[in-house]
Amino acid sequence: MNTAPPLIRGYEVVIGLETHAQLSTLSKIFSGASTAFGAAPNTQACAVDLALPGTLPVMNRAAVDRAIRLGLAVGAKVAPVSIFARKNYFYPDLPKGYQISQYETPVVQGGSVSFVLDGQPRSVRLTRAHLEEDAGKSLHESYRSEDGRPCSGIDLNRAGTPLLEIVTEPDMRSGAEAVEYAKALHALVVWLGICDGNMQEGSFRCDANVSVRRPGAPLGTRREIKNLNSFRNMAQAINFEINWQIDQIEDGLSVHQATVLFNPDTGETRAMRSKEDAHDYRYFPDPDLPPLVISPEWIAQVRASLPELPAAMALRFQQQDGLSLDDSAVMTQNLDFARFYETARDACASPKLVANWLMGEFSKRLNAEDLLISTCPISPPLLGALISRIVDGTISNNAAKQVFDVLWGAGTLSGQALAAGYADRATSDLARIDAEIEAKGLKQMNDSGALQALVDQVLAADPKSVDEYRAGKDKAFNALVGQVMKLSKGKANPAQVNEALKLRLG
Repeated sequence: MNTAPPLIRGYEVVIGLETHAQLSTLSKIFSGASTAFGAAPNTQACAVDLALPGTLPVMNRAAVDRAIRLGLAVGAKVAPVSIFARKNYFYPDLPKGYQISQYETPVVQGGSVSFVLDGQPRSVRLTRAHLEEDAGKSLHESYRSEDGRPCSGIDLNRAGTPLLEIVTEPDMRSGAEAVEYAKALHALVVWLGICDGNMQEGSFRCDANVSVRRPGAPLGTRREIKNLNSFRNMAQAINFEINWQIDQIEDGLSVHQATVLFNPDTGETRAMRSKEDAHDYRYFPDPDLPPLVISPEWIAQVRASLPELPAAMALRFQQQDGLSLDDSAVMTQNLDFARFYETARDACASPKLVANWLMGEFSKRLNAEDLLISTCPISPPLLGALISRIVDGTISNNAAKQVFDVLWGAGTLSGQALAAGYADRATSDLARIDAEIEAKGLKQMNDSGALQALVDQVLAADPKSVDEYRAGKDKAFNALVGQVMKLSKGKANPAQVNEALKLRLG
């Protein structure tokens, strides 16, 4: 069960999301036209997409496959029979005058999406996920008529692109929770391979329904924020809308149901039109499309093709590798990250240390250079080999960071000459690590006799710190450790230094 979050200014926030995930098919949902992004306007719109007289839609089986995959992944019911309907509205980029969608009997019914928020497991229920076609796009920038007046253009390349609209129950109670749900859903559809998740290209778009109420009161009037195409915009838009609605109520004004747009430049929402209800669209079954029948055999075939799901993999990492809930959630943020972790872990048999490196130094570099883990300069076995030398005491964690810097640079264009030099020095990952440790003189001091001599030298030179430590001042001990490390030029093993000092100091 989700725990009740704190109220916002004395009000309970109620949020539901509708997400349009563009399915990763090569052709459109009811025609053979391409779905590739970036083509010149109106070059990927065939007769069916243009709604020319006499054309008929034909269902794309690959789109249904992807809907079934999501349904199975979220524990939903996959309807054995579902119906396509016409959603009637008039807009210049909708050539038919209606959108083919699903209404009363969607293909996916129920289910839930789980995620972690502030270290606690959360779950959001899904109402449904239904198949539909996308509309075209109206273009308003830089268009002029023949006499030079500003005008709009229509690009129908997107018309007929397959979408899966995923609708939640109103289970979320803050902007932060809505964002974490959206991130979890985004990761899931990419993990399943049903959507590329590219928010900049419009492949994953969210609409947020937001309302506020006093605790225990009936649901408030909702306003729908349309087409949020980044998690940052989603957080800003929802938080602004929450405070705007509370301000309206506190000022004695009413909140009217509306569709609103978010302006990222101002950080504000503004009403676009009054919000339609289902009856305004005059839904009725599409006479050109027969019922969609999904057999148990079809479902079993799709189920057999599913990868291990993020939640199951995260649980496995907790049980087998001893990772925490938060750490396992990070390791399964996407399939590439999870595979990288597993391969690096297997190379050094130290799960927690690998997780720490991936969440620390590794992620820091990825973010700084705007890289994906699938295209980073260091391979999983190479990272595992580096960590194995920390585990066996050959180098310290700080020394490993120096080697890491060299390896990262060697994997970039600026480090190609350095990388080429490894070919005649070592061929295996471990040999490459050892060669770099040797070249930089980073190997830890493991000679107990030499270490003891350094400890004795430091104790003789600093009797004041010795007396302070024996008087109960722990900082004095840390100062002695630092002096031994400095005298060893960082090559002493810190754990061994601590042990040797405590032994000498009684």
